[in-house]
Amino acid sequence: MSNFKIGSQSVGNSINGGYPQASTYLDYIQNRRGKRPEEQRQLFDTADEKMKRIHDIIWQISGSNLPVLITGEAGVGKHTVAHAIHEASHDATKTIFEVDCASMSPSQLETELFGVENAPGKLELAKNSTLLLNEITETDLSFQSKLLRVLQEGMIDPIGSKSPISVSSRIIATTSRDIVKAVSQGKFRQDLYYRLYVLHLEVPPLRERPKDIVLLAEKFLQESGTKLNRPQLTLSSTALTKLQNHNWPGNLSELRNILQRAALLSNTDAVGPECIPIHGEELVRSLEWVASLPIGDSLHLVETHFILRTLAFHNGNRTHAAKTLGISLRTLRNKINEFTAAGYEVPAPVLLGRNS
Repeated sequence: MSNFKIGSQSVGNSINGGYPQASTYLDYIQNRRGKRPEEQRQLFDTADEKMKRIHDIIWQISGSNLPVLITGEAGVGKHTVAHAIHEASHDATKTIFEVDCASMSPSQLETELFGVENAPGKLELAKNSTLLLNEITETDLSFQSKLLRVLQEGMIDPIGSKSPISVSSRIIATTSRDIVKAVSQGKFRQDLYYRLYVLHLEVPPLRERPKDIVLLAEKFLQESGTKLNRPQLTLSSTALTKLQNHNWPGNLSELRNILQRAALLSNTDAVGPECIPIHGEELVRSLEWVASLPIGDSLHLVETHFILRTLAFHNGNRTHAAKTLGISLRTLRNKINEFTAAGYEVPAPVLLGRNS
């Protein structure tokens, strides 16, 4: 089984045999499609060498219909990479269908994907196109078994249907979690993991892509400035230095949010560091605020305060808060529902771009 691992590890190591090594497989794809043009359309903005390698691989696998697994921290741009794969493929003119696995119960997810009698699910609707499954590790083992059958046999059984239906969508799965750890803990099927791992792209975090910090910061500022009828906005050298010195725990989503606020706060065309409200990660990790809580408060109350403070730090972004807290997005949303019912004010998401 071939692995296109991008990041700190090498590209193309064999996992379980039965498939050619990555370099051989890439040659196979290139030969099948014919020689690639010297200049390919740019699928996403990057100045980083690792991201450029991912870009090249996307073009190389564009003639294949094999499943793709995209991993990386929350906010690194997995959603962008998934759409780039779709756009580079032969079915680029077709709609890409998306499902957020973390936001649905097992029964909702099954209905959404497999459909019911006389009401097709997204697996059927995405015929000859792409189905994007966001946060695949948040699914339960029962659903994983059914998805495995889709990958192995290309068949589904809609709820209430008397006969199986053939499907042929390309499946792209993403996860912000450590999928290998999930397998070892028995939370994710090993056979499904290997099926998805045929093509694996690991998107590096923004802190490991210093050239992209500048490139994307300028892009996001220009986007925000244009919306505010201020397309002339630029970043001062001191503002750029401040951006480059930050660790970016929220990756691209955090960067976009910071630049949106900077465009709003700046009174001059040259955005200065005072308009970039970056706070250190210690504000999230520090537990000094616990000392101010009265002795006798319940663990539930402490947990409530901690979750709400983490949400506030991440400007209401549920995905980033869940990552910081070390819990699933579904668990966080259940907690938020509890807090809302109890009368707590829960921070709402603030103008975040979609860069999962």
